[in-house]
This record gives sequence, structure tokens and C-alpha cells, in this order.
Amino acid sequence: MTEANTKELSLEQQEELLGTLKTRFEKNMHRHKSLEWAKVEVKLNNQPEKLWSLSEMEGTGGEPDVVDYDQEKDEYIFYDCSAESPKGRRSVCYDRAALEARKKHKPENSAMDMATAMGIELLTEEQYRALQKLENVDKKTSSWVQTPADIRERGGALFCDWRYGHVFLYHNGADSYYGARGFRGSLRV
Repeated sequence: MTEANTKELSLEQQEELLGTLKTRFEKNMHRHKSLEWAKVEVKLNNQPEKLWSLSEMEGTGGEPDVVDYDQEKDEYIFYDCSAESPKGRRSVCYDRAALEARKKHKPENSAMDMATAMGIELLTEEQYRALQKLENVDKKTSSWVQTPADIRERGGALFCDWRYGHVFLYHNGADSYYGARGFRGSLRV
């Protein structure tokens, strides 16, 4: 990960990250069959703040990769594609309100705060299910997903995983946290 106060990568860091992303893109064409890396790279080079966010995703173990292209908005969509929920983003509760509500044994951070700091968004349930159609992830872990306001207002939050050949959507108290639960993010470039 980069230094906390700078949201820019050095030229060397940019080149290294682009190399990593290109290699992952080429090794995983099933995620983006009709897309071309050269076009993705042009978009990335024109948006250094997005490269910084991808660096944060990479540095926390997310293994970001292109999973779709929004033709209407002319944006490439990256998701965390790591086999399990990113290691550097586990043991976090859902959001700031949940973190502050805990009286004892508070986690160090929340999923929503981390995502905001990284410049990304938590996957929605729909996005999570779309990722699982590309390849099965979270076979041993789980990932917080965006939670509707009415559930959150009642103290709950949602998470998903892959078990028994299916995607499962569960609920938990938003203040809960586990060593095997993190979050997956998305980024539009």
C-alpha cells in the first residue's frame, strides 16, 4: 500500500502495478472475454487516482481485475477477485456506527470506512453473485456486502459466501467481526 496521505503513485509504482494488472488480466480472460488490455491501460493512465485505489486493493490482498465494461458510461469495472476475502481487510465490523457502538473488543476498523479511504465501494449482493458466476470465491471466508438502509437501521448488516455449490446471503449484527470475514470492493475506471 502507499503512504496514507499521498494518493499518487510514483512512476515506478505505477509501472509495477500496471504490469501486475496486465498479467492478471491476460491469465484470467474468462472474466472479460471481449475486452482488450490496451484500452483498459489507456483509461488507467488517464486517471492516476484510480491507479492509487487499485494499488490499495492490491496491497490489501484483493487481486483486482476487470470483470465488466459499462458501454453507456465508458467505464471498466474492477472487482476484488482473490480466492478468499482479502486478508488485509478482515476482522472488521460493517461501518463506523457499528464500530462506535461496540463497548468492548472493538475491531481496528470498519468495512465501509476502509472502502471509503481506498476510494472503492463494497460489492452489492448483485455484484457478488455476478462475481461468483465468473468463478467461485469465498469458499472458506465471507465478505460484507452493501446493506439496505432498513436492515442497517435495525442494527444488522449483510454478508455473502460460497458453500455447497451456492451463494449464500446472511445477516449479522453490524458490529460483529470475524477473522474469516472481510469485504470485496469494486472500482469504475
